[in-house]
Amino acid sequence: MTPTITAIVIAKNEAKMLANCLETLQWCDDVLVVDHDSSDTTPEIAKRMGARTIQATGSFADIRNEGLRLCKSDWVLYIDADERVIPDLAKEIRSIVTLMTHAAYQLKRSNIMYGHILNHGGWEQDAVVRLFKREALEMWAGEIHEHAVVSGTTGQLDTQLLHLTHRSIVQGLLKTAEWTPLEAKLLHQANIPPVNFFTILRKGGLEIFRRAILKQGYKDGLVGWVESLVQGMNRMLVYLQVWELQQKPSLPERYQKYEVTVAELWKRQTS
Repeated sequence: MTPTITAIVIAKNEAKMLANCLETLQWCDDVLVVDHDSSDTTPEIAKRMGARTIQATGSFADIRNEGLRLCKSDWVLYIDADERVIPDLAKEIRSIVTLMTHAAYQLKRSNIMYGHILNHGGWEQDAVVRLFKREALEMWAGEIHEHAVVSGTTGQLDTQLLHLTHRSIVQGLLKTAEWTPLEAKLLHQANIPPVNFFTILRKGGLEIFRRAILKQGYKDGLVGWVESLVQGMNRMLVYLQVWELQQKPSLPERYQKYEVTVAELWKRQTS
């Protein structure tokens, strides 16, 4: 009997990307869209495309676990709305699940950023574990960079998964605004030393150097430099937010103090 496959698509405000993503998953036995508090038409598009649709909140791991809970197939394939399965990858997955050599499989990703395929800067090594035998996938764990807890060995597929990410500078910054507060909170909870100007500058500069020079992002041309700069900015934004969390009194407390002062001034004026 041919093993069944459920594709689980994680989506938040992906009205522009979801339909094309689901088109590449028609070969799966079941498609489940896990909507994460979308404010656009993402859920409606999922239903129109014939996918089962549920709502989920919490961490990235929580959202993936909610999809897993509702999966009844032999195998589960996790896909993000900005990822695309090409025909050769679908064929390889269909073939590999009949062999059941491993409990999970890692997929290499071809990252397309700002309209260009990046082959350097560390992106050429990008791989994600996304295909699992259902009974072997115990859970997802981790608040930001979630990982799968699997009972068994992990293999690797040959065909790449396309990742249509960083489709504009603004889109990349909006994505950064979602995850950097979480990372900053974890660093703050770890009681790292007080952040100062040189901390922020050093973290950003080192990330740019690592991406552009050590990992040879410059070989991708100007787009490689742009992405290296963006990654450096991301690191600086994380540590700027750690600095914010370290403030005593906190920023809300400081602003509340000003509000009280203004209210008192008006009270004196009217008395």
